[in-house]
Amino acid sequence: MAHTPVNHPLRPIYRALGALTGVYLILFGIVGIIVTAGDGMFGNGGDRVLGQHANLFWSIVSLLIGVIVLIATVLGRNSDVLVDKYFGWGLLVVGSYELAALRTDANFLDFSIATVVVTYLVGLVLIMAGQYSKIAPSSQAGAPRQVREAQNA
Repeated sequence: MAHTPVNHPLRPIYRALGALTGVYLILFGIVGIIVTAGDGMFGNGGDRVLGQHANLFWSIVSLLIGVIVLIATVLGRNSDVLVDKYFGWGLLVVGSYELAALRTDANFLDFSIATVVVTYLVGLVLIMAGQYSKIAPSSQAGAPRQVREAQNA
């Protein structure tokens, strides 16, 4: 807990960024499901959704991740911290795999370079939101000495 900021003054902004990221993933998932519904689960039809390549599988995964991130953000109580961090790192791993497999037959998610960049950005925003959204009582948060002395008086 020493290296994770607790009770950051800009916490509401970081939580809002996490929620907006979840909303974006939900929007991408819904539009992607609508656009790629007839292509099969891993179709490489070249369908573009919000400027990115998509297929039905990646649209469903994006929708599920977005719903989980949004629910965790609404629930709060540090559940959003864990969800944002783990899904952020997971999206970075997926983006790295797809960047490595971009022009091969292993590109089963039909990623383009734009999709890789957006996946990296979404993952980094989630990690940042998870890093600065942690809350704790001021007695456990390493509050300034003046606050601790006022509480003990």
